[in-house]
Amino acid sequence: MAKAAVIGGSGYTGAELLRLLAHHPDIEVVQVTAATNAGATVTDLYPSLGPAYDGVRFEPFSTESLSAGLDLAFVALPHGESQRHASPLIEACAHVVDIGADFRLPAAAYATWYGTGHEAPELLGQFSYGLPELFRDEIRAFPHVANPGCYPTAAILSLAPLLALGLAEPTGIVVDAVSGISGRGRSLTEENLFSEANENVSAYGLLDHRHTAEMEMALSAVAGTAAQVVFTPHVAPMTRGILATCYARPAASGLSSAGLLDHYRDFYSGEPFVRAVADPPPTKATAGANTFLVTPRFDPRTGTIVVVGALDNLVKGASGQAIQNANLLLDLAETTGLTDLGIMP
Repeated sequence: MAKAAVIGGSGYTGAELLRLLAHHPDIEVVQVTAATNAGATVTDLYPSLGPAYDGVRFEPFSTESLSAGLDLAFVALPHGESQRHASPLIEACAHVVDIGADFRLPAAAYATWYGTGHEAPELLGQFSYGLPELFRDEIRAFPHVANPGCYPTAAILSLAPLLALGLAEPTGIVVDAVSGISGRGRSLTEENLFSEANENVSAYGLLDHRHTAEMEMALSAVAGTAAQVVFTPHVAPMTRGILATCYARPAASGLSSAGLLDHYRDFYSGEPFVRAVADPPPTKATAGANTFLVTPRFDPRTGTIVVVGALDNLVKGASGQAIQNANLLLDLAETTGLTDLGIMP
């Protein structure tokens, strides 16, 4: 049984980790930390977790107070925080799964897109980029994992078959994606107020959203040449889910919607958490599951490839994928403790 700490356990991502890990047969949560919520019990914040974590308290986080004998640390801290604590965490744990953004990009790209220099560039080489469906061998070869962002997971998995198979041009890609409000986190902000978010859809981060760099990095690796993406995120009045609609220019002749669907089904054949489907997937179909649903189309009238992908931003977009990566690090079956069945209605 691997002993794990959840660092930053009081946010939505941390709570989702606790929910999923409660049923994991090979990982035991022995420590949960928080900042402003330190001292509260898990059930004070999340009564739904009571059956598994009754009496467990959020501890103040410090690397000096980490439990002895940890095999694994899930780090769910705001960007900029993981890099400050990474060195002692790595010394204390065999494996770190960072769900934040700190170890996803090379140092130069991080500085460009996050507007500040990386504080631990010497540690970047110890982290793999943790999108298992595309980089499984690399994940197994590294001690630590940088978990992908939720928007990048949806966009990259939507577009990877096109670029890997040479079916689409790597430039001129457009990604429009809609996320539920939980993607903003649990903090009390004006944008998160019911009266602000309800009956409202808004775009943000136009032309310079930080996840653009992550999409381009992974898609370039898949394509074997530089990929270029225009990304526009939106927030919609729903709790969970991301729906990504991606547009690309064809690089091959004779394309059809039926043929593209066959290509996608072949590309993701054997992947336990990715399904290429005939109908456009709704976000609701992925709620609570570590599932990504995707469907491609070719429009012969305009010569455009359209791909629609859906996932739960808190599961396949964050905590579920983190457990999927931890399973790989621990040499466990990748599906251990995870489900591909969504909750309906």
